[in-house]
Amino acid sequence: MAAYKPVVVQACPKLGERITQDTLYWRGYKTPVQIKEFGAVSKIDFSPVPPYNYAVTASSRIHIYGRYSQEPIKTFSRFRDAAYCATYRDDGRLLAAGSEDGSICLFDVSGKAPLRQFEGHTKPVHLVGFLSDKYRIFSGGDDYSSKLWDIPSATEIISYSEHTDYVRCGCASKVNADVFITGSYDHTVKLFDARTKSSVMTIEHGHPVESVLLFPSGGLLVSAGGRYVKVWDVLKGGQLLVSLKNHHKTVTCLCLNSSGQRLLSGSLDRHVKIYSTTSYKVVHSFNYATSILSLALSPEDETIVVGMTNGVLNVKHRKPEEKNENSQKKRQPAYRTYVKGRSYMPKQEDFCVSKPVKRVLRKYDKLLRSFQSSKALDAVLEPPIMLHTPEVTVAVMQELHRRGTLRSALAGRDEKQVNLLLTFVARRVIEPRFTPVLVIVADMITDIYQPVVGQSAIVDKQFLKLQQAIGKEIDYQEELLEVLGMMDTLFATFTKKRDTCLEENKSNGVTEIIETNRNY
Repeated sequence: MAAYKPVVVQACPKLGERITQDTLYWRGYKTPVQIKEFGAVSKIDFSPVPPYNYAVTASSRIHIYGRYSQEPIKTFSRFRDAAYCATYRDDGRLLAAGSEDGSICLFDVSGKAPLRQFEGHTKPVHLVGFLSDKYRIFSGGDDYSSKLWDIPSATEIISYSEHTDYVRCGCASKVNADVFITGSYDHTVKLFDARTKSSVMTIEHGHPVESVLLFPSGGLLVSAGGRYVKVWDVLKGGQLLVSLKNHHKTVTCLCLNSSGQRLLSGSLDRHVKIYSTTSYKVVHSFNYATSILSLALSPEDETIVVGMTNGVLNVKHRKPEEKNENSQKKRQPAYRTYVKGRSYMPKQEDFCVSKPVKRVLRKYDKLLRSFQSSKALDAVLEPPIMLHTPEVTVAVMQELHRRGTLRSALAGRDEKQVNLLLTFVARRVIEPRFTPVLVIVADMITDIYQPVVGQSAIVDKQFLKLQQAIGKEIDYQEELLEVLGMMDTLFATFTKKRDTCLEENKSNGVTEIIETNRNY
């Protein structure tokens, strides 16, 4: 009796992933650490000075975490309601935060009680930041106003009421100590100068603005709102340079890396996109479990911290480079030992002893070997195989058709199994590599289960989906044939070449040039 030959699964070539320097750089992080907070993480801010602790604003608390700590090393919880936008000063000594009741609290990082409390907003304050002179604070609230405060005297310097909706984001210029920027849900970004009584520039973003970012040079401004990330040239009066639409849902946060050459954006579509600031193309992306609300990158890109809507804080630390080099050196001798003798070619006088290789059969191969066609088909209709390796499912169907048992394997199935079969066929029948086999399968399913059409709404719905998929594919094929006919006509005109043949007829001492046209 001949040995059983396993099912041959057709291997299709796959495009190799393009490995770039950015790919290697941004993949160089350890497995993330998950920290559960009390509520949605609305703001993350790193201290600009060593040891680079970071403040996390969630619910009514502000937690201070060390770079490698999984428990907060300090907590500010003296808020009557929700806290917002905890932000460090440039020297890392002070921390300012807004609140739901409209007040702004200023904390000393080494203390617990607020040093100052600024009252003036009538609604929640979602924006708080320090000007670069370190002695003034700017804020924005849901009362549509933006205010400037003096830290030593805890008094209001000036108030702007130019926005017509909630002010939810902003940033300060590091070049000019009097300039700060606010973004609002009224679709505008406004640039204010503390020396004037009104805004000096207004930029129309087109969507509710969720985050703004100013480059260290102060010349470029980035705004995020809706699905768009837009880059503006401030020095040219707010001219739009580029509009990026790489997210599928609202972009909620922006961040620059330490060198300023990469821009990061987080979105409700669970992705963090990394752009090059020279070409503004996506060079890498991260995928997370739930929607992203906040994002921060530590100095020197050592740590990426992402806050999500479910209150989970995702922390990734960069792998140490020295340990990687040492581990590679340790693995090299083991690898050489493993491949030792693999390339040896036996000589003519050598006697080769072949070691029998035990062949491990897959579950569907074992069932096919025992002629259990229906169970073999069930084994490859499991969701992991259908979704990730559909070529295995199609290969088993092809083998059953070759044996002549495909019809019997498809027959006698209940509503759930028929629904599963039709879902797979309707999804994959339009793929050219699967079409020849799945057309036969679809024909058999239609022939077998035609008498029961109308008895199950679920099965009828899948039959309609299969009909729509095949109808669309036929339309596409007809359009492609039309295009192919046009191209054939163009190519036919190009192949008609005019050849010039030079013939010399010497008669009466005169040379005649005769041109003959030949059509090929």
